Amino acid sequence: MTRRPRALLAPLCAGLMAALLAACATTTSSTGRRQNVGAVSQAELDQLGAQAFAEAKQKQPLSKDPKQIAYVRCVVNALVAQLPASERGIAWETAVFEDKEPNAFALPGGKVGVNTGIFTVAKNQDQLAAVIGHEIGHVVEHHFDERITNQVRTSQALAILGALAGDYGQLVTEGGGMAANAGFLLPNSRRQESEADVVGQRLMAQAGFDPRQAVNLWQNMLSAGGARPPQWLSTHPDPQSRIRELSTRADTLVPDYEAARAAGRKPRCG
Repeated sequence: MTRRPRALLAPLCAGLMAALLAACATTTSSTGRRQNVGAVSQAELDQLGAQAFAEAKQKQPLSKDPKQIAYVRCVVNALVAQLPASERGIAWETAVFEDKEPNAFALPGGKVGVNTGIFTVAKNQDQLAAVIGHEIGHVVEHHFDERITNQVRTSQALAILGALAGDYGQLVTEGGGMAANAGFLLPNSRRQESEADVVGQRLMAQAGFDPRQAVNLWQNMLSAGGARPPQWLSTHPDPQSRIRELSTRADTLVPDYEAARAAGRKPRCG
């Protein structure tokens, strides 16, 4: 079998990779970060979010506690009220799942899910707002679009590399897949997590929740413990670094919080 000389393969691959990169649409997040987006439409993202949310509600038991449900909905509504008009106009839907894992999520199309386990670390409405604000941040900053676009771009690039590499195809594709997970997609997710922290903390302050409570929340999370993967393979920033950043940013957001309270934005969710 004829093997393509690597000297000829490299520039050809580089040219095709450049073409793939150029084909991606770009936008800028509210924090000034450049993003690759456009692999799917907003309507498709909303549909995917609705489908995933419906599936979650079918597979996981839902809380029947009216106080818990009203509590979560109150926090979500207060946060959503501070979003841009295009996001406020969505019919936001919430669900509380009977699950001891302290977790929450938000999906395109205005879907918010909260596990009952989150109440063990989010001790008050401000801390719950920090969790939910962070998750809403992923939605409003188009992180799902960005992640799908990056995954599509990576899979296309790996397929082309595999086809061009001939006998080296399997090695390139398999090794490339590992490289994509370790060196491309997951670091991007860490940036998204940090950005969601910025956006969520800002959003909670604008809604009248104390941004300093985001620090307490993550201290509670850290105290809850649990095994963690190595930081370089984690989709979340290092907890101690995260707490320091949240603390520094909270000081700059206190004036926004105080202005929101003075303007009558005083959530009373529980």
